[in-house]
Amino acid sequence: MKLGVLFSGGKDSVYSAYLAKKFGHELVCLISIFSENKDSFMFHTPNISNTLKQADVMGISIIVQKTKGKKEEELKELEKAIKKAKEKHGIQGIVTGAIKSIYQSSRIQKICNKLRLEVFNPLWLKNEKEYLKELIKNKFKIIVTSVAAEPLDKSWLGKEIDAEFLKEIFELEKKYKIHPAGEGGEFETFVLNCPLFRKELKVKNKEISGEKNNWRMEIELD
Repeated sequence: MKLGVLFSGGKDSVYSAYLAKKFGHELVCLISIFSENKDSFMFHTPNISNTLKQADVMGISIIVQKTKGKKEEELKELEKAIKKAKEKHGIQGIVTGAIKSIYQSSRIQKICNKLRLEVFNPLWLKNEKEYLKELIKNKFKIIVTSVAAEPLDKSWLGKEIDAEFLKEIFELEKKYKIHPAGEGGEFETFVLNCPLFRKELKVKNKEISGEKNNWRMEIELD
């Protein structure tokens, strides 16, 4: 089946694309929503413009749709982008990286029902610990680009999701009840390399901003 991928550049959307391809589907385009609202209810915002670089190393077309990021209104922009993907690339379905967010998944499902498209959520209700271990096993190179929960702080920016990261985050889950995969918005990520990429992306520069337990890192790639 020809699929479009709702693509943020973070671990969830990239790994979902990887699984969809592994299941035998054809990835024909990526769909990225560039939101002006850093606190968007629907869309991942850190480093979203770098999805263009990821699309390039994946060799896949990308559709970019801008939005002001106003709650609910941003869904109209999402529908516009998905409709364009259907008309331009003939997609038959959409891949999402949703794990537990009913808010996101229900709204995407409603749009796809309207456009008569299938929805694939390969990570839905997946055990988060097994998921993180799979990322490492399948050679995904992922870094943390923002944090927004105690006790995560500035020192977590740029950390790679590896065995040491898992050990730390699982301990924090027990003590602070945070979601180890960041599903509650505790942290956001960016994928620098994975089996879908023709080459690894390298960080050239970075700009860090924030305070207390709310920090973000914008990166510039080679």
